[in-house]
Amino acid sequence: MLHDIRLAKIMLPLAIVSVPNTTLGASTTKEGHTLWQPTPRSEWREMSADRPDFTESPYTVDAGAFQLEMSFVDFSRTGDAKSTAVAPINFKVGLRHDMDIQFVIDPYVISDDGIEKFDGVGDTQIRLKMNLWGNDSSGDAFAVMPFIQLPTSRNKIGSTEVEGGLILPYATTVSDSIGLGLMAEVDLIHDDLGDQYEIEYVGTGVLGFEINEKLGIYLEGIAIVKPDADEEFTSILGIGTTYEIANDTVLDAGFNFGLEGDADNFNFFTGISIRY
Repeated sequence: MLHDIRLAKIMLPLAIVSVPNTTLGASTTKEGHTLWQPTPRSEWREMSADRPDFTESPYTVDAGAFQLEMSFVDFSRTGDAKSTAVAPINFKVGLRHDMDIQFVIDPYVISDDGIEKFDGVGDTQIRLKMNLWGNDSSGDAFAVMPFIQLPTSRNKIGSTEVEGGLILPYATTVSDSIGLGLMAEVDLIHDDLGDQYEIEYVGTGVLGFEINEKLGIYLEGIAIVKPDADEEFTSILGIGTTYEIANDTVLDAGFNFGLEGDADNFNFFTGISIRY
């Protein structure tokens, strides 16, 4: 579901270029850990988050660990219409060594379509990320992430029906300082005007560049295909940066620019990811 919540970058991935430096056999020592028997902090994999770029990370939060990913502010504009999301969050809980659950909450949104102004709570997503390989090894990694969206919004802020989809994120290294992320996604979204569900397809690619141990930048392309919509194809260009201010604490900022189709002309966001 790539309308208000997804396009507002409520839960965009962080530093997908990061690939854990642990050995290939490390995962076997962690398989017994769960939410109730947490992975020791000394065995945590390198931090990876699902922001700030749109391409999701295939790496999960270690069992028993928690991760908060939040935008300070997220602003979008298209012509006279504009939208501001205040403190949207993605809260993650590590369930086991290869699985986490995520709660994506949009506590307050201000939307102005140029005629009317609306504000209130947005919709809520529940996502389950399952890493299939590469979680604790060098090289590439792949995960599956089904999600469901609940219509918790009011005042015409979000959807009126339950929606959902499936996300397939992949990451690999190009060189010691360059990483590549790819993502395919299928969404089931509700068309309120036609009172029916429609399929939406998403494909993304991102290149991440490690400038030094703390600073990274990325360049991303996003394509969205809506076979049943008037604007069948949408393309977006994204650029941004991440900066590690402390262990397990990363600041980020970025821009998205709509190139074609039904996308915001401009989107600015800045936020933080914290693991504990």
